[in-house]
Amino acid sequence: MARTGRTQDLSRIYLDDAGSAPVLPEVLEALRTVPPGNPSSPHAEGRAVRTVLDRARDLAAAAIGVQRTEVVFTSSGTESVNLALFGTRGPLLTWAAEHQSVLGAVRRMQALGRGVTVAEVDAAARVDVDAIKAGIAVVSVGLANNEIGTIQPVREVIARAHDIGALVHVDACAGPRWIDVPQGADLVSYSGHKLGAGRGGMLYVRDGVRLEPLLYGGPQEWGKRAGFEDVASALAMAVALSVCARERHVRSSVAYSQSLALMLVLRDLGGRTTGAEDRLPNVASCAFAGRRGEDMLLALDLAGVAASSGSACASGSLDPSHVLLATGMSLEEALGSLRLSTGYSTTAAEVVRAGEILYSVLSRRGVHA
Repeated sequence: MARTGRTQDLSRIYLDDAGSAPVLPEVLEALRTVPPGNPSSPHAEGRAVRTVLDRARDLAAAAIGVQRTEVVFTSSGTESVNLALFGTRGPLLTWAAEHQSVLGAVRRMQALGRGVTVAEVDAAARVDVDAIKAGIAVVSVGLANNEIGTIQPVREVIARAHDIGALVHVDACAGPRWIDVPQGADLVSYSGHKLGAGRGGMLYVRDGVRLEPLLYGGPQEWGKRAGFEDVASALAMAVALSVCARERHVRSSVAYSQSLALMLVLRDLGGRTTGAEDRLPNVASCAFAGRRGEDMLLALDLAGVAASSGSACASGSLDPSHVLLATGMSLEEALGSLRLSTGYSTTAAEVVRAGEILYSVLSRRGVHA
């Protein structure tokens, strides 16, 4: 069966949905109707594309249950995170296993002299709500860990932070395809390519929250993001959010059974489960002693399976997962991580075939360190 939005060899099995989700067919169809033009222009062409942008904003707002004036379209999830964090003021708290878009922003803030606390996480990368103390002005927490899928206690974080008068930013770039985003946060960032939009980003900004823009110029996006408004990206984001809101619960039950089957195979091959039991339903992640994540990924890729690892090859050296190191794993253990993540288009037959390939590939001595 052909997969809309995916162009690679149909014999391959894509198990990296958490890295980037294939573009949804509903998104591709919607993009066919986007006219050319600048939505800030007063002529007929500008008004036509402005209508599409307004429709996208209404659709996105309805999908996440907010007002249209609280929706700010951006270029990516990373921009959304940076706008949320750099746009606020005062001492900031986050945790050591957050996404690098958060931690990278935090490191820059520290260099600029802003007060920042990076709290520890437990062995499952779960945040400690008790780290939220008086004097903190902004708390940033992920909806779920992007690498190992641990779902965070976001409701408790929001309640505790608001008790001390702090703003809450939820990094929802990972997770909303499968689980609801709890209500009550002041800022929520979204990533288009993680949702099946293939592009774009979005930031929810609660009415009344003052946010300093990253970009200065015109009044676009309620004065929070100057510059040309990418209507196609906005529409893709809105349609993807709407599809996810409509289908996430049904899709989650299917994904859970698929990831469980994959997890059983990984454990049988000697993998040590990473992450909490309460995790995103599509994620199966393990660490393998005596193996290298890069070696496993390359071997699986050659066998027709696209997967991911917490470790990445950069400048010729293999870096360990900062998430696994934050959970207390040793450097050696953290280098052997493997993540499999299913998507909306993953089939039962693919999961069975992926299991066979995993047994074949990971049983070979060549993929050991």
